[in-house]
Amino acid sequence: MDRLRMRLTWLALFALVPLTGCGWSPIYRVDTQQGNLFDKATVESLKEGMTKRQVLLVMGSPSVISPFDQNRWDYVSTMRRGRNQMETKDLTLHFKDDALVKIEGDYFPEDPDQLVKDARKYKREYPDEKRPEDDKKKKRQGS
Repeated sequence: MDRLRMRLTWLALFALVPLTGCGWSPIYRVDTQQGNLFDKATVESLKEGMTKRQVLLVMGSPSVISPFDQNRWDYVSTMRRGRNQMETKDLTLHFKDDALVKIEGDYFPEDPDQLVKDARKYKREYPDEKRPEDDKKKKRQGS
């Protein structure tokens, strides 16, 4: 009888192992953003006639520059909130003679500062951002 129980236990465990890889899991999933982070104001600051250098200063490096078409730059960003479907946003810039001639695509309308605030929920810190406790430390040291 004990052997039968042991076999049934092992059989049940082996039957459940493949289910652990499926989408069902009670574990919380963190929001994940990948790619270029750009907001509405940044995209709206792009103007036709800007040089590639000016665009680099405003937008940063593109995700993709095709080796076959150096005049097309693609900025790609993905966002997955928890277990929801992944959203993909593309922004394509077209140049002619080193000047921006066309902007197409979409982008996340969220403010990058808001994304940083959301990330703080998970105790993430960003070294280049100013925190209120930094001001308090400076006041104590200066006094």
